[in-house]
Amino acid sequence: MCRRALGANPLEGAVYVFRNRSGTALKILFYDGQGFRLCMKRRSQGRFHWWPSGPEAASALSARELAIVLWNGNPQQAAMAQDWRRVA
Repeated sequence: MCRRALGANPLEGAVYVFRNRSGTALKILFYDGQGFRLCMKRRSQGRFHWWPSGPEAASALSARELAIVLWNGNPQQAAMAQDWRRVA
């Protein structure tokens, strides 16, 4: 799926997140150097509200944006500072 639909190599260390059609579960796929790991987060009530849409349904997320999605938030509406900023 990662290679065919997204055109990406799953062995490069990226984390891929997939949602089921009903929006009640997320599956997280990544390669740890020895094999693939698949983690699943399922909501017992309600759905995951935010998910990218449109012709290009893939979206790059930072680690903190993924944490917001896992807590059923919208990373595009979160008021966060830029990922990298000069301190001094």
